[in-house]
Amino acid sequence: MKNLAIIPARGGSKRIPRKNIKPFLDKPIISYSIQAALDTGLFDEVMVSTDDPEIAAVAQACGAQVPFFRSGQNSNDFATLTDVILEVVAAYEAKQQGPENICCILATAPFITASRLKEAYDKMLNEQLTSVFPVVKFSYPIQRALKVDPVTGLVSMLYPEHLTTRSQDLEEYYHDSGQFYWAKPDALRSEQTLFTARAGMLALSQTEVQDIDSEDDWLMAEQKFRLMNLYKGA
Repeated sequence: MKNLAIIPARGGSKRIPRKNIKPFLDKPIISYSIQAALDTGLFDEVMVSTDDPEIAAVAQACGAQVPFFRSGQNSNDFATLTDVILEVVAAYEAKQQGPENICCILATAPFITASRLKEAYDKMLNEQLTSVFPVVKFSYPIQRALKVDPVTGLVSMLYPEHLTTRSQDLEEYYHDSGQFYWAKPDALRSEQTLFTARAGMLALSQTEVQDIDSEDDWLMAEQKFRLMNLYKGA
């Protein structure tokens, strides 16, 4: 197998109950990730790794495969994303179908697009990288971060040496956008992290990214999604 899409979606979400299949506007949120993967035409299989029969049924209705259920060991709060991915890779390798490349796509990433998935894939191959993932620039210089003393409540700068440094002279920093991760299975297995030694990034704009960790985040993401689609249709 050349390319395998893995969408992790366990059933035990606590902050937003049933988060992975909760309706986002008019569709289960996982459907956006599944459809984007299918639309790329890159994958031999788009599979969902879950421990939950309801999530499995929704995923299959959206066009994904659920060839097996996730183990209990990798369904608890302590299992890492790497653990989940490597469990899936091992299952395919046991069937002599080990993938050359994997793309882990998060189930709650409605802003993901097929074009960005393909762009990251091309970058990984063309630059001979072992992983690639989308990032977004911090909207404010992190060198101006503030901290609060837990005892006195007084505020101070985390990096006081940059108190008077011009913003344009400060190095730019990025954070993971939380959408997807392309990787070479061997590198992932040996390094045990998606941030491999030869990792590359794909920079996204703020309009393409929205964390969804709370009900307020969810409402914000829906509003942002509506606006973005209204803009595209204008």
